[in-house]
Amino acid sequence: MKILIVDDSSTMRRIIGNVVQQLGVAKGDFDEAEDGVVAWKLLQEKKYDVILTDWNMPNMNGLELVKKIRSEGSTHRGTPTVMITTEGGKSEVITALKAGVNNYIVKPFNAQTLKEKLDPFFKN
Repeated sequence: MKILIVDDSSTMRRIIGNVVQQLGVAKGDFDEAEDGVVAWKLLQEKKYDVILTDWNMPNMNGLELVKKIRSEGSTHRGTPTVMITTEGGKSEVITALKAGVNNYIVKPFNAQTLKEKLDPFFKN
């Protein structure tokens, strides 16, 4: 399983990376990007099984990235995408779901929450 972790916080990328390793994903099987621009470049080079993205990032935020992933002609339209963000309001959740995220996690979160949100993708 190949995972792309997108967050402008290196600490959050490390925390998420540690959790996906606990779920059995090898360190070499996930990549990190500090914003949507870097993530989009990686998506042009590789195929990922799951994308985990923050919302608030410089250059290209997570919502813009999700819209680009889900856009016509994108080779990643069907890739499961999970938004991990501090944006916990109902309207933000609805906006993200309408943009095409498969799941939504509000920070701060614990390893169990991330595991529960990722489990369906590991079983496919």
